[in-house]
Amino acid sequence: MTVLSMPRPASGNQGQDPLMQVADLGFRYSRLRPWLFRNLGFTLQPGEILSILGPNARGKTTLLKCLAGLLAPREGSVSCAPGIGYVPQDHGAGPSFSVAEMVLMGRTRHLRAYQTPRREDHDAAEAAMERVGVAAWAERDYSELSGGQRQLVLIARAVASGCELLILDEPASALDLNNQSRVLAVLSGLASDGMGIIMTTHHPDHALHVSKNVLLFVGSHDVRWGPTDELLTGPALSEVYGLPICTPTVGTVSGERVIAVPDFGPSCRACPVPEAVGAPLIDLPLPIRKDLP
Repeated sequence: MTVLSMPRPASGNQGQDPLMQVADLGFRYSRLRPWLFRNLGFTLQPGEILSILGPNARGKTTLLKCLAGLLAPREGSVSCAPGIGYVPQDHGAGPSFSVAEMVLMGRTRHLRAYQTPRREDHDAAEAAMERVGVAAWAERDYSELSGGQRQLVLIARAVASGCELLILDEPASALDLNNQSRVLAVLSGLASDGMGIIMTTHHPDHALHVSKNVLLFVGSHDVRWGPTDELLTGPALSEVYGLPICTPTVGTVSGERVIAVPDFGPSCRACPVPEAVGAPLIDLPLPIRKDLP
């Protein structure tokens, strides 16, 4: 059973109320199916980005749907503030709409049936496009945008809804490095304004970069929640994904940071590792095969 209500006061967090509290949550699709997760619990504070990591088919997307109210858990409770924006992973082009029209759709929950969007709804949509950085695309056809551009438009649509909590399913999936960086920067900016953000990701580096806490799916009865730097260790990630992963500290343009480096095993063609910007703190030499063209 899910209980949706205003959150209880948080203890020890400078008087702030949490945006979401989850307790003893469990879900399975039927009594004949195994539990995807059980006894799951965490708290999300305003301005926090919570990353959820784990292998495919472990229940991460199902969990997001439970948190967003799209699925009813079999057990446990979800207490949250009103106003949740949900951005699914699948964002196909669909019918032809302009970017401005797509973002304006975020105002639907503020309108009565058959009501025409008001001036305040257009203003909210325009403000959301400016906030996310897509205002220049307002007249462009949404179906003609790249995957990264569409993702930003959908985030703007959620922001236009006036949500306090944004839930995203793999927002950087299938995006190039530049668009990954752009999406993460937008989410970090929204969090700095006080919005709570929950996202799934297959990139431990993204969680290490933007998240204070993470939720790590190891098994149906082993879902760990806690500080990112304590949970996203080499041994833990290796256990989750079933291959060797180390988490060294490297020098970057913006300073030292922890990264996740998976060992994918031998390949038919190996390339030298480019030296990190600044003083390299690790050395990962790879063999170079000279018999290949």
